[in-house]
Amino acid sequence: MTEATNLTVTQPRITMYGTAWCQDCKRAKQFFGEHRIAYTFVDVEEDADGLHVVEQHNAGKHVIPTIIFADGSVLVEPSNAALAAKLGLQTHPECRFYDLVVVGAGPAGLTAALYTAREGIDTLVVERGAPGGQAAVTELLDNYPGFPDGISGAEFADRVLAQTRRFGVEVLSATEVSSVSRDGQFQVVKLANADEIRSNAVLLAPGATYRRLGIPNEETFVGAGVHFCATCDGPFYRDREVLVVGGGTSAAEGALFLTKFASHVTLAVRGDDLSASQLAQSKVLNHPKIDVRRHTVLKEFKGDSRLRGVVLHDVQTGTDEDLAVAAVFVFVGLRPDTQFVRGVVDLDPSGFILTTPTLETSQPGVFAAGDAREGSSKQLVSAAGEGATAALMIRRYLQSLKTIAAAVVEQPEPLAPSQAR
Repeated sequence: MTEATNLTVTQPRITMYGTAWCQDCKRAKQFFGEHRIAYTFVDVEEDADGLHVVEQHNAGKHVIPTIIFADGSVLVEPSNAALAAKLGLQTHPECRFYDLVVVGAGPAGLTAALYTAREGIDTLVVERGAPGGQAAVTELLDNYPGFPDGISGAEFADRVLAQTRRFGVEVLSATEVSSVSRDGQFQVVKLANADEIRSNAVLLAPGATYRRLGIPNEETFVGAGVHFCATCDGPFYRDREVLVVGGGTSAAEGALFLTKFASHVTLAVRGDDLSASQLAQSKVLNHPKIDVRRHTVLKEFKGDSRLRGVVLHDVQTGTDEDLAVAAVFVFVGLRPDTQFVRGVVDLDPSGFILTTPTLETSQPGVFAAGDAREGSSKQLVSAAGEGATAALMIRRYLQSLKTIAAAVVEQPEPLAPSQAR
């Protein structure tokens, strides 16, 4: 079976040969999805010609994923670093010291970098996925000021990224931060690729990822029928029935987007009704291809090499029901991506970063903004606002360091004993 993505960014043609159950194939799919790179996926278990292609490039062996690029080059079981290198993404810093290192290239991180770069502050942004964060994989942003007709998440992310680069911001993609620590007056940022960077200040804007359900077989089918991004994976389920889990705005918007491809969408809501925005609720409840199931939770995933169905549980009646679906899209809240700073800065019990009113963390010189910060509203416009505020606070902090350094330089040396008499 051959499936083509329907992403908004035009890229050279890429064909990936693999299977639904292959973990490396899932990882490569996620990489391409995050970077909004169009590709064609060929399931070699259902496509004999595709299997033959894999054998031709691997001396008769079945090694997947086998990825063929427009220039004829082939990568077999590539790491994310190898994919990034092939696509020409920058993954290593040009320098070893910066005024500011921003961890995360979502709206908060990029806005902060835009502000600091305009102030002449040498800024590096490190992003483990692709610039833009969750906003980049949102089909339509229609509540951001200045866009009366809305704007696609991909276009919005591209515009902000281009704007930051115009002011000289250096951005690393597909590069993960492994730790943040302090060495004297400097911050030390270590990357998973073994690079080490020092800076005067750090802004933590790593964002958050969607929580998982934690029910039987979930991990087995992640990427093989269980997904967390409708815009990334929805096009794979054209003319098939799918299930969306969650009652918030993300779930409602995901369900609406999936109606472009799926034959029918079932939306499972745990409570009495949706908690999404009124506009999203109205669209969902009046859409002919969406069926809302209230008081319903997902109990189990079922299938073989790919998802074939689920078991739904009615929390009011206590009854179970089998439902045949090709895919499940899960939107049940956010988990902050803060594992790398646990024990370095203070976190709340859920892992969100605690800050002062100036957005500074418990570690001097380390600030936080966006979805990973405790108390943030988890809204795009708020994330951008927090990024701007953090930039102004960081500028003040850097100015204080210069003041201290100048005072030390200007302090007169103590007199020798003979001079003191």
